[in-house]
Amino acid sequence: MELAHSLLLNEDALAQITEAKRPVFIFEWLRFLDKVLVAANRVDVKEKQKKLVEQLTGLISSAPGPPTRKLLAKNLATLYSIGDTFTVFQTLDKCNEIIKSKDDTPAYLPTKLAAVACVGAFYEKMGRMLGSSFPDTINNLLKALKSAESQGRGEILLSLQKVLSGLGGAAASCHRDIYKNARSLLTDRSMAVRCAVAKCLLELQNEAVFMWTTELENVATLCFKALEGSNYGVRVAVANLLGTVMATALMPKQAAVMRQNVKRATLEEVLELLATGFLRGGSGFLKSGGEMLKGGGSVSREVRVGVTQAYVVFVTTLGGQWLERNFATFLSHVLDLVSHPRATQTHVEAVYSRRCVSFMLRATLGGLLGEKAQIAAGKDICQAISKQMRAVEAVVNDISGENKVGASDVSASQHVMVCALKELGSLVQSLSATASPLIQEPSVGLLETVTSVLLHPSMAARLAAAWCLRCVAVALPYQLTPLLDRCAERINNLKTSPEAVSGYSFAMAALLGGVHQCPLGIPHSKGKLVVSIAEDLLRTAAQNSRLSLQRTQAGWLLLGALMTLGPSLVRYHLPKMLLLWRNVFPRSQKELEAEKARGDSFTWQVTLEGRAGALCAMRSFVAHCPELLTEDVIRRLMSPIECAMTMMSHVPAIIKVHGAHLKASAAMVRLRLYDILALLPPKTYEGIFNALLRELVAEFTLTDNSANTTTSLLRSLCHYDDSVLMGSWLQETDHKSIEDQLQPNSASGSGALEHDPSSIYLRVPSGEAIPGPLPLGVSVIDASVALFGVVFPHVSFKHRLQMLDHFAECVKQAKGVRQQAVQLNIFTAVLSALKGLAENKSTLGPEEVRKSALALVMGALDNPNPILRCAAGEALGRMAQVVGEATFIARMAQTSFDKLKSARDVVSRTGHSLALGCLHRYVGGIGSGQHLKTSVSILLALAQDGSSHEVQTWALHSLALIVDSSGPMYRGYVEPTLSLVLTLLLTVPPSHTEVHQCLGRCLGALITTVGPELQGNGATISTIRSSCLVGCAIMQDHSDSLVQAAAISCLQQLHMFAPRHVNLSSLVPCLCVHLCSSHLLLRRAAVACLRQLAQREAAEVCAYAMSLAKKAGDGKDTTINLNITETGLEGVLFGMLDRETDRKLCSDIHDTLGHMLSSLAVEKLSHWLKLCKDVLAATTDVGGAVVFEVEKDEEDSEKKDEMDDDTMFTGLGEDDKSKPSVAPRWVTRVFAADCLCRIILLCENDKAHFDLAAARSAKVKNPKGDLLVLHLSDLIRMAFMAATDHSNQLRMAGLQALEDIIKKFASVPEPEFPGHVILEQYQANVGAALRPAFSPDTPSDITAKACQVCSTWIGSGVVSDLNDLRRVHNLLVSSLDKVQTGKGSSSQLYSESATTMEKLAVLKAWAEVYVVAMKIKREAESKPAKPVRSADDDEDEEDLGSDVLPPDSLITLVQPELPSLSRLWLAMLQDYALLTLPAEFSSQLPPEGGAFYTPETIDTARLHYRSSWAPVLHVALWLSSTGFGAGEEKDELPSVPSKVPALPSGVSFPAKTFEESVEDRMHLMLGVSIEFLCFPRPEEPIEHVMSCLQALFTLLESPCAKTHIAHDQLLAVELLNVLHRLLLTRDPPAVQLWVTAVVQEVIRAAQDHLQRQRTSRVKEEEDKEESQPILGEGGDTGELIPGKSLVFAAMELLVFILVRHLPQLNTRVKESPSHVPLRPQKLPEESARLVANTVSILVELPSLCSPAGSMTILPTVLFLITGVVRETAVKTADHSVPVPVSAALQGIKTILTSSLVWMDSMQTQWTGLVRSSLASVLDYSQPDESRQDMDEVSMLTAITLFLLSASNELVGVTVLQKGCMDRFRNALNSSDPWVQARCYQLLLSVFQHSSRALSIPYIHALAPPMVEKLKAVERSRPGTTAELQAVQEGIRVLENLVSMGEEQNRVQLLALLVPTLVSYLLDENAISSAPQVSKGLHDFALQNLMRIGPLYPAAFKMVIGAVPELKTRLESAVRANQASSRAKAAARLAQPAVQAAPTIKLKTSFF
Repeated sequence: MELAHSLLLNEDALAQITEAKRPVFIFEWLRFLDKVLVAANRVDVKEKQKKLVEQLTGLISSAPGPPTRKLLAKNLATLYSIGDTFTVFQTLDKCNEIIKSKDDTPAYLPTKLAAVACVGAFYEKMGRMLGSSFPDTINNLLKALKSAESQGRGEILLSLQKVLSGLGGAAASCHRDIYKNARSLLTDRSMAVRCAVAKCLLELQNEAVFMWTTELENVATLCFKALEGSNYGVRVAVANLLGTVMATALMPKQAAVMRQNVKRATLEEVLELLATGFLRGGSGFLKSGGEMLKGGGSVSREVRVGVTQAYVVFVTTLGGQWLERNFATFLSHVLDLVSHPRATQTHVEAVYSRRCVSFMLRATLGGLLGEKAQIAAGKDICQAISKQMRAVEAVVNDISGENKVGASDVSASQHVMVCALKELGSLVQSLSATASPLIQEPSVGLLETVTSVLLHPSMAARLAAAWCLRCVAVALPYQLTPLLDRCAERINNLKTSPEAVSGYSFAMAALLGGVHQCPLGIPHSKGKLVVSIAEDLLRTAAQNSRLSLQRTQAGWLLLGALMTLGPSLVRYHLPKMLLLWRNVFPRSQKELEAEKARGDSFTWQVTLEGRAGALCAMRSFVAHCPELLTEDVIRRLMSPIECAMTMMSHVPAIIKVHGAHLKASAAMVRLRLYDILALLPPKTYEGIFNALLRELVAEFTLTDNSANTTTSLLRSLCHYDDSVLMGSWLQETDHKSIEDQLQPNSASGSGALEHDPSSIYLRVPSGEAIPGPLPLGVSVIDASVALFGVVFPHVSFKHRLQMLDHFAECVKQAKGVRQQAVQLNIFTAVLSALKGLAENKSTLGPEEVRKSALALVMGALDNPNPILRCAAGEALGRMAQVVGEATFIARMAQTSFDKLKSARDVVSRTGHSLALGCLHRYVGGIGSGQHLKTSVSILLALAQDGSSHEVQTWALHSLALIVDSSGPMYRGYVEPTLSLVLTLLLTVPPSHTEVHQCLGRCLGALITTVGPELQGNGATISTIRSSCLVGCAIMQDHSDSLVQAAAISCLQQLHMFAPRHVNLSSLVPCLCVHLCSSHLLLRRAAVACLRQLAQREAAEVCAYAMSLAKKAGDGKDTTINLNITETGLEGVLFGMLDRETDRKLCSDIHDTLGHMLSSLAVEKLSHWLKLCKDVLAATTDVGGAVVFEVEKDEEDSEKKDEMDDDTMFTGLGEDDKSKPSVAPRWVTRVFAADCLCRIILLCENDKAHFDLAAARSAKVKNPKGDLLVLHLSDLIRMAFMAATDHSNQLRMAGLQALEDIIKKFASVPEPEFPGHVILEQYQANVGAALRPAFSPDTPSDITAKACQVCSTWIGSGVVSDLNDLRRVHNLLVSSLDKVQTGKGSSSQLYSESATTMEKLAVLKAWAEVYVVAMKIKREAESKPAKPVRSADDDEDEEDLGSDVLPPDSLITLVQPELPSLSRLWLAMLQDYALLTLPAEFSSQLPPEGGAFYTPETIDTARLHYRSSWAPVLHVALWLSSTGFGAGEEKDELPSVPSKVPALPSGVSFPAKTFEESVEDRMHLMLGVSIEFLCFPRPEEPIEHVMSCLQALFTLLESPCAKTHIAHDQLLAVELLNVLHRLLLTRDPPAVQLWVTAVVQEVIRAAQDHLQRQRTSRVKEEEDKEESQPILGEGGDTGELIPGKSLVFAAMELLVFILVRHLPQLNTRVKESPSHVPLRPQKLPEESARLVANTVSILVELPSLCSPAGSMTILPTVLFLITGVVRETAVKTADHSVPVPVSAALQGIKTILTSSLVWMDSMQTQWTGLVRSSLASVLDYSQPDESRQDMDEVSMLTAITLFLLSASNELVGVTVLQKGCMDRFRNALNSSDPWVQARCYQLLLSVFQHSSRALSIPYIHALAPPMVEKLKAVERSRPGTTAELQAVQEGIRVLENLVSMGEEQNRVQLLALLVPTLVSYLLDENAISSAPQVSKGLHDFALQNLMRIGPLYPAAFKMVIGAVPELKTRLESAVRANQASSRAKAAARLAQPAVQAAPTIKLKTSFF
């Protein structure tokens, strides 16, 4: 392939490769040329132009395939447009010659087509440059058109289209000829040609004025004819043409109008023409006169669907503004269509027409209008409805009958109503909460209008009105309860009107069905209301025969709807329901018989309807309340069901007697029965299998049914991948809702509410806008088929065989069309059964059952109906799966092999090739491996059969299935398959799109098979990879959207496996173009691919998209219709979110934007923020025109685009600037608000984003850089806009964003105003954003969120002024009043759990505020009163707020509410505690609910409590810590719970003592905490855990709680165990820190308790003489019992923390062979704090034990502490002691000085312990190569502590003594002066020790080297202050030794000290030049000498006198000193006394 990449064709290389590979080589060269020509240097091109032209024209006659000829033509045209144009006419003539040639052989055809393609390309590229040659060319093409076959006709028409587009208006002279010739081909039998004509005429109408003036009617008639018998592609193309022509006729293009004065058509004429097509089809006007009178044939459905699409194109082309202005006209026109008798000849036809009209309205109104305009349109629809309704009422009330036409009018009006109401419902639902102006405006009266239709005489209209009300309630949930109440009231008032009973019950049922979409629900009492109404209706049904039927239906409908509210509500009414169900059916066989004998046809109808209703309610119960289905309930349901089953057998007899009109009611009973049985477990009704199966089989084999009704389930039971064979991919287009009508099965696409009223309350199937149950006849068969699949696996083999034989018999008996119908139904049932078997993992049965099944299936593989063949293939595969035996599979495969080898007919070849594919699909590669080779070879052969494209399609499809299922086993066949795929792609004509689609499937499957290997570089892999890329390129260029989509998914696969080899620079622009495609599948594929690319390479994707936009902007290539503006691809995707309704597509767009955001948002902050801001700023108050910088052409793609990419651009005209796009809809705005929160989150990693000063300085350094804090005002503004919007979802998102902003920016200081924070200036915005959320009509969830934001804002400390805080604070106060109203507030709109949520949110918010207030107060109390702040203490931000505010300011805000708050908080905790009880204690819950929840809503309430209990607990504890111990609380807290609003009496404590109630409360709080900490759910936020730990800490701080927990030691142990477990599961250090704090409190409590016991014991012992058992854990034995011992529990937990942070402490780790010794290292700050806390708690533990007990744990404790010293004693730069080390040293001291020392009994143990500990420390402190950074000072300190504190145990232990001395010696000789200095200090403390026995050896050993060291200083004077300090410390030790010595030795000692000091003095001359440090030494020595002299005068004189030079040096120094500063002398002399304190202070004083 590499050889193909040259400018000229490499002919040598071409000659060397095989014949088969040449086309690929040539294609690859053309592809290369296509890229290179545009970029190449013109001079190079011109040099080689001659040769290139030769090569390219040579290729024309080499019979190139379709993709090759397309590229060849393109390259030639590009070559001429870049290079010289001399020879272009020669080439053109050459092409014309070829076209004229008379050679008609198939072999010459490709050459002819290539020449045609070249002509088209020349004109398209060069247009008028080719000048006058065009008439000849056009005539030549038209001549050829007359004689060409279909492929040629298509190619010529496409070329003509290109010629027209290139020449524009210049070709006017030929326009008529082209029109005449093309016109006749619009009804060509080849669909591809029809499409081509439509495209050609579309191009022509741009310039040919006559098409939309004089010829307008003819064009319309032609289009209608073209639509007859059309396929989807033709419908789209023709609709495009028709719609565009009509739009142009109405608003002609300026240029064309200028040239000729044109008579414009009026809107009425144009609409009239379109209506003709809709109502009369292609029959024209004149011919149909006679038929019309006779009311003859109806319009063909294809025409109606095509015209519907044309309407949409027409409106879309005219644009949104036109629609806004003319909506009323358009609406009345389309509604007239559906009221026309021709559109509604039969019921099914009427439903089809309604669907079409609904589609027109939805596609135009839903897509083109902004929200404001949609609201206006909604008003128009309301008026249309009320106008119709007035007319209907006139007829209904007209008793005299003067209105003859009345009846037909009313029936026509029902269809108008349905369309209008359906659209109104969809409109309101899509507007959601933004529709509130439409509902609230009294002049519109929407609700009145819609409710008036509930009384319409027609059921369809009533149902539509009910549905519309459901939409209103879902969009605006606050309407739900009032609407329910209104309907209930009307039903009660209008009980005597049948319509009212029916209409209002429909409405109530619909509203109840909508509740599940309203998260806030409805009050529980509404359930009772519905039950009572329904009961009443059922009870009174028999009283009045005129109303019996309606009342019965209404009653059961309401009960069915009630079930959708779920088990929590139904539970209460279940007994009553079971009773009602039992009573509807006869109790016994006898009653049944008796019943048959009496009654007339009417009573039977009522009875059957009643029973159907009851079964329907049961089915709803089983579907929606599965939790209530206990064994017992199922048993009680079965008796009515079995009775219904028995009744079924009697019904035919009853129908015979009473007339056929009962058939429908009987069918309804059967439908309901099948539905409910399918939901119950088959085991429960085994007894009635026989009767049931008889019914089912009779049902779908049409035994008693004369109509040939077919089931609609076959498609869904076949595999989704087979859609290409069955054409069901139409389900995936934008026109799905109307294309359904054209599917072959019965009544397909004719779903309507009136077919099954119960669907009004069921969940809408996903992907549908409105439920559309199929007509009863089809539904019953569907239900029977589905139930057959459920039951079949449970039936005995004997019966299975009987049924299968019966099926074969039925097929044989039936003839013709009926046979097809029966066969379809039987196959669907068999498939359903096999699927059931596979799901149940059961087998098909013995040999005879298999034989029978196989015979049935094999027979259908040769059926002419492709759908049946598909089903048969699928059944075969499923059978193989179920049987699962190799021999059986082999037999099946062999049958197909034999058949394929012999058969020549298309039908059996397609059927059996699919059979092979299905076998592989269901058995997988392993099971069918041995047949793989044969299957592949046969299918490859079939795929090359050019004579039948159908065979090719099926064979390739099966091949793709085999490749997919074989996986790696297929690897050996990849190369031959791939080469076949390429060959076919290059040769199969593009009009056979199915073949190309299957080729795409194959290619995709092959790429997956090769998989990651594709990254390789081997020769074979490179070839495979390049073949795949060529294949993708061919498909990308195909004209069919599905093939392009396949190409994209192949490239996506390739990108996944070999990302380097997919060229994004060409792929991304191609995807961007497809985003505007009119094909849903293509848009889906493009977005799915972008999503994958954006995950890894978001930046590149966005860059390529922008470069494409620039290219389009340069205007070189006007065919790209794109709308990427400066907002880039992201902007386009945001725009798409407004138009797309497809769920999958939208979620992919969300993901793609999400990936882009996470990788790009931080770098391009302002770009993304602007994007979000633009989307959010587009509020609904703007009209259709929106000032919003979006793509100017967006509305073209807005069109749900029924347009083709290239025609769209031209169809637009020049005036597109006047058509602004639609403002972003609320869904998109919500997404934008979520994006905003994500951006804030993404910026978290870089602190600069949240620091204004840093951000400003960074901005100066790098003006391009962008930091979040600089956009703060925008962030606040966006959050504000969102939080105050109409849409509730958007308000939630806005409040969330606001909360995030406050949390992140609360502590950012304002650099210009020290002491203030940056958010202060936005208080007004925050207040204003929150206020609306507290208005009374706001939904609870928003108020709850707003409370959260309030507490965050108040607690953030941003606002310093109390008055400013009050604004927000008052909002919380107002909501607190709401909480105190108690449960029974009258005007309840939402369910009780919504109220619970709101109240708890308020309490939680108050709790959070109180926590912050208390913290500030405590901080203020613990701080000393500060002086006026100096400028430099701005650093401590936390206390900014507390300093500015008086410390208790927040407290003053909370104080007034505290009395009521504390009550409420306690009540809430009590509720929570009850709700967290395990299920087995549920009987203990108070029956009337808690303070804030009702028993009915207990399940949902739990969730709300779960989210808000933590802060409340924390607060309640704070209160209790003041209110426990002593009753300081004024409010007498103990008795409060009785005052809680509406608290059940059971909770208030009957006169308990103060202590008891305190204890109760304590238990409550401890219980809540421990319960939570036992198993915090993984989804619980970590804040809850923190809150709970803080709460425990607070609790244990209170003295009362301390005594309690100390008394009850088991409680304390349990608490510690729970905390230990918490540590195992939760990691963050913050949690661990709090845990240590809680442990500390527990230990303290225990210590206090022990202390009290001991003091009381001492007193007792003074009274009594005998001794008592020793206090403390461990008693006499020292044994600690796990599980009972507090010390043991604490040790467990503490050891766990230590080992977690210092794993080296664990000896097991060291011993493990894999252990690498870790070097001690500096712990992170949090860990260090943790270790320190842990150590300090460890040290406390021995004090809780008896002496024996403490000896049990001390070894461990000391081991751990010395280990901590070892692991954490690391040198630090500033010589600070690490926190853990200081804690450990402190611990050592505590232990060594503890009281244990005095216990004689333990003396030996203790001594051993102390000695071994010191030995460990000495061992650890050994100097070691591997531990360079060990902190010797800490080690020495530890050693010194041992020496000082435990001197008795250590005296005379020589080994230890020697070790200690070594360590001191090493330190003295250390190179680090700091170590020396500390060593001197420590030595001093040892030397001065009171026990001489200890100190003497050390003085003897260490003093001499010390003196030597100090003497040596004279020779090397100190150079740094540290060194100076070391010397000073040394001298100090010497001085102390002097003072310690006895008088007689004083002189010798001074003889050591004085000369040393004198040697430090400088002589006078040197002083001035000496460095600072040296001078310091001199001064120090001089002062010391002058101080020592007077202390020991005699000795001093003696020493000085002995050496005269000492004396002289000293004197000269003194003199110099006096001379230099007489003035300072006085001060100097006074100073030495101060100097004596050591200059280095230890951070912690250990001594």
